[in-house]
Amino acid sequence: MNLLSELAAVTGPTLLVITGPTAVGKTDLCVHLAQQLGTEIVSADSRQFFRELSIGTAKPTAAEMQGVQHHFINSHSITEDYNAGRFEQDALAVLADLFQRHRVVILTGGSGLYLQAVTEGFDALPAVEPAVREQIKAELEAHGLEPLVEELARLDPVTNARIDRQNPQRVVRALEICRGTGQPFSSFHAAKAANRPFHIIKIALTREREELYQRIDARMDQMLAQGLEAEARALYPYRHHNALQTVGYQELFAYFEGQYDYAEAVRLLKRNSRRYAKRQLTWLRRDAEYQWLAHSAGKWVNA
Repeated sequence: MNLLSELAAVTGPTLLVITGPTAVGKTDLCVHLAQQLGTEIVSADSRQFFRELSIGTAKPTAAEMQGVQHHFINSHSITEDYNAGRFEQDALAVLADLFQRHRVVILTGGSGLYLQAVTEGFDALPAVEPAVREQIKAELEAHGLEPLVEELARLDPVTNARIDRQNPQRVVRALEICRGTGQPFSSFHAAKAANRPFHIIKIALTREREELYQRIDARMDQMLAQGLEAEARALYPYRHHNALQTVGYQELFAYFEGQYDYAEAVRLLKRNSRRYAKRQLTWLRRDAEYQWLAHSAGKWVNA
């Protein structure tokens, strides 16, 4: 598939969605395409929003951005309660502005839920008493994640099968809606995709599994060399914030607490990152609208 040729054939405003598992190479391709198209990039990475998180989120550096304007990187603080529903509204407003100047805009990230928020939308989630969330978080602190996952499986098997069950933030949010409304979280997903005032082309990137896993391991080594441990120590006082309930920080927080030694922390960082990549691929394969590109001989080709 010649992506630039396909884009040239499309009339009207077009959102080019580029996603794939962690470390697959999204940033390099998106920057290259943005330069070719003379456009800008909207990030839908649910952790790169946050100013305080840099090394552990593989946030692109100024050099990697190569002068291409990126939106929703360093846009929020971890102390803010920022979720997919709010991102949907904010991103649509930014896109409306960008489409005044660009025929094609790139949306990228590995957070499937946040990509879906922009491309398909959510029905408005109801307000839930804050005490419900606080109770769930107290249970998480006291008993760990497993009992909450088991409860979610009973109350909402659809969401339980779809979300990242290793991410406490996702589990807590889904349970909060289930308990607070008495209805499954999945019942609030839009019954049908929202009509958007732009065309959407969806591209998913992949690599051979061993190559991808090697890239993930190398990225973890690079993050540690760049100072991930020091970044995590600075963030430790905020460890209960939603944005830090993720791979790359939780393993180091547990190491700081003496649950295991440094070598085990590194092993878990790499293992959990590989597992996260596998879950990302599973999520993406459920959406038949994605066109798949594989990296071969130094270029992206039809998978």
